[in-house]
Amino acid sequence: MDLNQPPGENYANPKTCLFHVLFKATSLAFYILSTLFFDSFVIIFVVTVFLAALDFWVVKNVSGRILVGLRWWNEINDEGESVWKFESLDQESMARMNKKDSWLFWWTLYLTAVAWIFLGIFSLIRFEADYLLVVGVCLTLSLANIIGFTKCRKDAKKQFQQFATQTIASRFTSGLQSAFSVV
Repeated sequence: MDLNQPPGENYANPKTCLFHVLFKATSLAFYILSTLFFDSFVIIFVVTVFLAALDFWVVKNVSGRILVGLRWWNEINDEGESVWKFESLDQESMARMNKKDSWLFWWTLYLTAVAWIFLGIFSLIRFEADYLLVVGVCLTLSLANIIGFTKCRKDAKKQFQQFATQTIASRFTSGLQSAFSVV
């Protein structure tokens, strides 16, 4: 819980928060409980990876925008190089983002990756290489969102700092020009 937050403040986007958590929980729960209901590794693999892919898409394209005001994607340019692209709300809008929404977004993003790591270790201990493959795909999707949103957040901070520096420099320059034009 954020101690700097007013005690009565609620989630600004409760439905988005619910689905953000629900998609993550669904892929993890299906993977963990699937061996109780299915004997087929193929079914477990396909459904778990499908659910993790849905989670990846929802986080990247919906909950990231709504809960933290960030969006990222990766493109291949004309030279065949991978280029990261970032979008963020303006500084004023970012300052109005709900702290609980943001807290939930970041913590579930990291905790999901930690859960997949533990499940991977468990698969290693049990010598289940096929299930390690499922965990590897799901962990990769989870880490891609962590890396993308972390880079996006750093890029947004850098853009805000550059904007502030340019604004201050512009005002200082115009102040100097007006001071010397009077003389």
